[in-house]
Amino acid sequence: MGHLGGLFILISCITQHHIIAHTLPACHQQLEFRCKHGSCIPKEKLCDRHKDCDDGSDEQLCGESLPRCKKDEFSCFNSRRCLPSNLLCNGVEDCGDGSDEDSCPSCATGLFSCGPSDGCLLMPRLCDGHVDCKDGRDEIQEFCALSRARPQSAPSCLPSEFDCGDGKCILHTWRCDNKADCPDDSDENNCEQNECLVNNGGCSHHCVDTAMGFHCECPDHMRLVGNSYCEEVDICLENDFCDQLCIHSNDTLACDCLDGYHMIPMSRDCKAKGVDAQLLVSTSQGVVQLVLSGAASRMLAVHRSGPGPLAALASNNTLYMAHQRQGSIYRVHLSGKAQHATLLMHVPSPVSGLTVDWIHHLLYWTSLESDSINVSLLDGSTQRQLITGLDTPCALTVDPLHGLLFWAQCGSLPKIERANLGGQDTMTLVSSLLQNPVALTLDMPRQLLYWLDRGMRSISRVTLDGHHRKTVVESNGYLDQPFDLAVFEGFVYWSDQDTHSVCRANKHSGSDFQLLLTNVSSAAGIAIIQPALQPNSNAPCGKPGRVCKHDCIVDLLSETLSFSCVGKGNNPSQGIPAISRTIPASRLSDLEFTGILSVIVFLSVLLVGTFLWWWRVGFRPARNLTEQSFSLKESQDPLIHGPRECLSKETLKLDLDSE
Repeated sequence: MGHLGGLFILISCITQHHIIAHTLPACHQQLEFRCKHGSCIPKEKLCDRHKDCDDGSDEQLCGESLPRCKKDEFSCFNSRRCLPSNLLCNGVEDCGDGSDEDSCPSCATGLFSCGPSDGCLLMPRLCDGHVDCKDGRDEIQEFCALSRARPQSAPSCLPSEFDCGDGKCILHTWRCDNKADCPDDSDENNCEQNECLVNNGGCSHHCVDTAMGFHCECPDHMRLVGNSYCEEVDICLENDFCDQLCIHSNDTLACDCLDGYHMIPMSRDCKAKGVDAQLLVSTSQGVVQLVLSGAASRMLAVHRSGPGPLAALASNNTLYMAHQRQGSIYRVHLSGKAQHATLLMHVPSPVSGLTVDWIHHLLYWTSLESDSINVSLLDGSTQRQLITGLDTPCALTVDPLHGLLFWAQCGSLPKIERANLGGQDTMTLVSSLLQNPVALTLDMPRQLLYWLDRGMRSISRVTLDGHHRKTVVESNGYLDQPFDLAVFEGFVYWSDQDTHSVCRANKHSGSDFQLLLTNVSSAAGIAIIQPALQPNSNAPCGKPGRVCKHDCIVDLLSETLSFSCVGKGNNPSQGIPAISRTIPASRLSDLEFTGILSVIVFLSVLLVGTFLWWWRVGFRPARNLTEQSFSLKESQDPLIHGPRECLSKETLKLDLDSE
């Protein structure tokens, strides 16, 4: 009866595989990690020392890859380096990934930190002749000598800057260079001292004192940014070898493409599958449509007063438009022959930037006059202010797959920032060498943020955490008055109102420049429609790290924009305008699963009855069955891995390991 037991094992394997396959959410293979209990989190949350999976599986296999440091050393988390313990919590990111400063006590402004296992000191207790910190760092002789030589003031300058004492800040590297940069020449006083003893000279890593000033240096595999900060060298970004995914292993680089794209073998370029991409341009005469695979363009029958920003929803071929000097947002469906723009909603002030969250079905826009970022449902039925008090917000874009919103401010202190979709957890990404960042866009496959600076007449990019900045396109005669920006496949696209043109160039280097459209009257907003640009996935519900098993509810009428997960079968409160992201189509309902399970049980009983009848009749014994060519182990059925193992279990384990 051994084969009868094997038959039951086979049936249980099939049932187990069916249960696993239809209860786990479909994670995005390249962008997400599947937790052991089934939910999906962004891959950048893997091994970040925070349990983002409910079961903690995103942090379970990380310790094996950490370096083994000596007893008096600290193990950096991401950079995998060992540092002396006395560099912990010294106000400088010595690891390069910030892990040596993450565990420090949070001291308020004007207080001195004694380190991770100690407290905070009031400034008068610093260098007072009495050791207050356990390790005595508050009474280090060299540090106290420099502190007495220069009066203490409120910390208004960055760690990489020198405080002149009158509110003016200069770079630390300008100190003691035989040229007075402070109004009172204080940057040239006490130059015989070792400047590296105070705050490490503002250097993130190595400070080198010289006879005339000092300079910062970086360890191997890191590079110096802005004269003081060291960041890890990303070989893939340094070389720009790949169009999308880049795998660095054993000093070699390999390329791959995301789902929805296929690779051209010779060039390693990733091309979108499916329909041809459409480039849409807002002009003073209407909207120009250009199919990127062809050469001809046409003017759509969209009648609207004046050019402005555009945003597109690929799933239903819908275009959203706004006039840059009016408080109105329009919508047009591009599927039919006649394109009629309808007024979606009136807004309090002119729109300067527009973007669509295709996952949560939200429309975000910036307003110059109200200095705010606003949000509404895609049907325009409900709108609200999301972030206020900005300084001339001029552009924005959204990454709903990772729950992030990006915007640029073009006021007196230009900068580019990000937050979650609800407007919380704000982080500054770019604040230097920035003049007028009028447009933002994302390269989703490479997780890079691009911006167009009208003042610098350039196009640049940065990672989503603000590192690895690079200028891609510089002034070439067609960036004199640029308006908008887009990235698709291997190119960056932009419109220029001074040359009345729409152009494109290589997104890595600015090469392969091409004029796509000329003689375009007041070329303004541009948008590219292609399904691969807006992939569907189990995305965060409002903020990074939170993925719903069932529905994500968006409430625009709460005190702050509210995102919440609801269980299967639960309904949101009546009367609250909300959007519900439905369960992925790959998952079955309870009724469907019960029906399939009933069929499996019925077939199992039928097979067992047939087997017993065959046994009684006395056909060849079971021993002869194993001697035939038929073998479960050799079966090509993907559900079978061996006579007593379920492939679904091993496949799930391999998936987790590969991710």
